[in-house]
Amino acid sequence: MELIDAIRNRRTTNGHFLPDPVSPEHQRLLVTVAGAAPSHFNSQPWRFVLVEERSTIDAVADLSASSMETMLSNGTFFERYKPYFRFSAEEMERRRDGMHVDQLPAALRPFTRAVFTGAGQSVMNRLKVPRTLAQQNRALVAGSPLLLAVLLDKTEYRPGELSGFYSTFGMGAAMENVWLTTVELGMGIQFISFPMEVPQAWAQLGRMLQVPDDLELMAVYRLGYVPQEARRPTIDWSSRQRKRLSQYVYRGTCATPMDDEPLG
Repeated sequence: MELIDAIRNRRTTNGHFLPDPVSPEHQRLLVTVAGAAPSHFNSQPWRFVLVEERSTIDAVADLSASSMETMLSNGTFFERYKPYFRFSAEEMERRRDGMHVDQLPAALRPFTRAVFTGAGQSVMNRLKVPRTLAQQNRALVAGSPLLLAVLLDKTEYRPGELSGFYSTFGMGAAMENVWLTTVELGMGIQFISFPMEVPQAWAQLGRMLQVPDDLELMAVYRLGYVPQEARRPTIDWSSRQRKRLSQYVYRGTCATPMDDEPLG
């Protein structure tokens, strides 16, 4: 696959993976391309943990699900992320960012726009939406053949200093290499966000992975091979729109947006 095609076809996989284990060759390739990323003064601050053990994956799935149900039930998730939700194709086309909520059970559709209100939260709790989403999330994580934990060396990662920025920037480049390589390998990847949203759960995950004091746990991803035809979850959102060039690129100064003429 050409690099430009891989970039254009890159997606977050929010559905199930095939049960097949990720081959040792592909695991080695993924961490090798991660290590080829640029870093400040070639510091290479990233560290990775590959997790295939079923007991650990199940424990991470439990932790992710319980964190998700807590945040959805008390409204924390929707309050924190409401700027990113879009509720119509028209809004998504105009904004061209965020997440389009376009897959809901029929019983929930009348309450879509009320989700950020107290009444909407009550309806969702009554209909057990947090429990449903958490169970779906648990199944996705538990069904993943491989987890990838990403850590940073604390001698480089010092938040509040330039070193902290440089380290985070390098980690992002490393993970983009991984992400693009999954496209080439017929794999999918998704950030497991919810343990991070709950500090106690994130600390528990660090203990589970035996993270030493000189490393900072930054992220955990689930990976696997993608089935040719994947059914979308019952409650889902899409994010395939991208901003037009005129919405994020300027010529010369920030006063002159770039035109939207597409690539040839």
